[in-house]
Parts: sequence; structure tokens; C-alpha cells
Amino acid sequence: MKNILIIFLCFFSFCALNAQSNKEIANVYLKRAQESLDNLETEKSLYHFEKAMRYTDSISSPDTAKLGTYIYYNLRNYKEAKVFVKQYFLLIKNKKTDEYLELIEISVNINDELEAELLAQKKMEAERLRKEKELKRIDSLKVVWKARSESLSLKIDSIYSFDKNNLAVFKDDGIYGIINDKGEIILKSDDYKEVLSFDGYVLFMNKPKKPTKIYCFNRNTKEVFLLPLVSEFNPLSSHYGKVMLPRGNGELVTYPDNSYEPMVYNLNLKKFIRVTKKKELFKTLKNSDVIDKFNKNNEVKINKIWYSFGGHIGGGIYPLYLESNFNVHSFLCSSDGNIINSALDYQYLGAFHNNKLQAIGGEKIVWINQNGTKVSDAMDETGDYSGTSTLIRLKSGAYQIMQDGVIILGKERLEKMSIFLRNNSK
Repeated sequence: MKNILIIFLCFFSFCALNAQSNKEIANVYLKRAQESLDNLETEKSLYHFEKAMRYTDSISSPDTAKLGTYIYYNLRNYKEAKVFVKQYFLLIKNKKTDEYLELIEISVNINDELEAELLAQKKMEAERLRKEKELKRIDSLKVVWKARSESLSLKIDSIYSFDKNNLAVFKDDGIYGIINDKGEIILKSDDYKEVLSFDGYVLFMNKPKKPTKIYCFNRNTKEVFLLPLVSEFNPLSSHYGKVMLPRGNGELVTYPDNSYEPMVYNLNLKKFIRVTKKKELFKTLKNSDVIDKFNKNNEVKINKIWYSFGGHIGGGIYPLYLESNFNVHSFLCSSDGNIINSALDYQYLGAFHNNKLQAIGGEKIVWINQNGTKVSDAMDETGDYSGTSTLIRLKSGAYQIMQDGVIILGKERLEKMSIFLRNNSK
């Protein structure tokens, strides 16, 4: 029992000495804090004051509470200042001093500042919530805009240039059609896999080579019609063979199989063009020394060789065939008697218009005049676009049509996202 008492007394003495030591250390820092505050070194005063608080269990002196109040008040830390001024009022006994009145004044100021801070925080929170709500609304509007933009997109593989009639050829999944500059589909063919477009006409063919069906679209009149079956031109023919470019005068030349004559068809008149008075034509050619002889079998003799006469493709040019061979052997240019040999020059010639014909030799495509001389390329009479629509290719591969900064599709309109958000965000 005596030993326990001795241990207790030692522990109590140690604690008392340690407490005394902490209090003395705290007083040193409090003194430094006061001196720094008096020298208007508030940050330095705070440093010493916080050091003192580490060695103090509680604030038991109104002077310490007052010092803390002034430090935190000067540093605009009104929340901490309120803690110390409240402690000051709990500890102070004499409430009639100037110091007490000054602390009352400071306490009122602290409350005012805290109320102002609270009000500012409420305003900031309200503004944050407003902005958050606005951002959510904007995000929702963006979703709406993107969905609308998607609905005004043309999911088409390719759209070619618009023409003077505000029309363009398009291709989608291997098929072709016609679209206008508002994105409205004028014509769509589900089974025509190739097109030829020139001089205001678009030919839709069911095969890239040797087609058996051809639709024609007139860009100027928007008329669509099916060409007669090739068998109507020649009962022995099964396909149109090589199809040349249509020309501005409406004439089209193709080279059907099993035929000693190219098919010449007028797209405006919708009829085949043939030489009807061959005997009179042969006499004229013979009198002009373009051919040497002719016979009743529609054959002409040139330089000791007899040819089957293949009709007239325009410009005074006549295809010539050898017996038992349905490929054109040569073309006779009646303007000067020149012979265009298909084996050496061009296998196919198109319709004659504006003093030019399309000529194909192997993989080479050129333009020639009526005596076979190569000339500059013919100008496409389809015409240049003068409207305001602009094609935009999206990252998705789809197209959109813009007019004056607005996305359009038919009668539908959608302004740019920035304008849409501005007009709908209020």
C-alpha cells in the first residue's frame, strides 16, 4: 500500500511539473504572438498563437481569448474569431471596460461578416445549381439537336455534283438514283447498277457491261422512260453492247451483239434513227468518190474491199463491217473519205453533236471531229450548279445539305448547334 502511494505521488508530481512546463511554454508563445500583433505582423502572430495553443488544454484567460479574437479577425477568419470572442465573453468579469465594449463591437462585426459570408455562399450555391441545371439542359438540348441532325442526314454512299437543274446522281449500296439540292430523292432504281451521265441525260443500266435494260432520265424535263428492248432494234441482239455517252441533241449510240449496225436512238423523239434512202446515199457517196461501188445487198466497195454498210452515226460517219463479223471493222468519214480503222484507232464512236464525237480505243477515251482528228473534250451540257446548297460529308460517312448555314432536308430545317442552343436554352 505504501509503494502504491509513493508511485501515485510521483506520477502526480510529474504531471504537475509537465503542466507547469506547458503553461510556461504557452505563455512564451502568447507573448510573442502579442508582440507580433502589436507590430502589425498578423501572419507571424498567428504562427506563435497556434504554437501556444498546442501547449494549452483550454482557454482560461480572457486575454488569451481576446488575442485569438484579434488575430483571426484581422485575418478575416471570422469563424475562428467567433469561437474566441465567445470564449472571451464567458471569461470576462468586468463588463464596463472600454475593452469589453470594443470586443462587443468586434463581435457584432464578426456576426455581420459571417452573415455576409453565409449569404455569399448561398448565392454561390444557387449559382452553382443554376449553372449545373443549365449545363444539364444544354446537354439535353445537344442530345435533341444531334438526334434531329441525324434524322436530317442522308445515309448515301456517294452524291455527285449538282447540275444547273439542282439535280445530282447518287449511289447507295451499288444502286443509283437522282436527288435534288434539298435532299429529296427524285428517282431511285433498285436494280440498275451502272449509270452514264452527259449533256443533260442520265442512263441507268442493269449491268455495267452488255446491259439488257436501260432507263433514261432527262435532267431538263425530269422525264423517266425505258428504252425499247434491243430486240426491237434487231431480233438477233440480246444486249445493247457498248453504250456511248448520250449527247445534247438527244442521240445515243450503242453497239448491240449480232448486229451489222450500231443502234442509234433519239432520246427526245423516242425512236430509232436509221438511214431510209440508202440507194440515194450510196449514189451521193460514189459521186463524191468516197466509195467505189455499191450493190443491192447494202454493201459498199472501198479500195477493192466490200463492206456491209452499218448505217449513219451522225456527222457523215458510217460504220463498216466485214462479212460474218459483227465487230465494226472501220468508220468511213464521208467529209474527206478518211477511214478510221477500229483495230488501229477506235473501236467505238458515239453520236455526233457540236462537231464532236466520243471515241473509245481500248481503255482510252478521246473526242474527235467528223474526219477523225482528235480535238478537245466536249463540254458537258448538263450545266453547272448555281444554287446555295453545300454538301457536307460527316464522319459517319453520311451527307448533310447546308443552305445559308442551315441543315436542310426537304422542307425540314435545323440551324447550327450553337444557334439552336442559344435559341432554346432560355
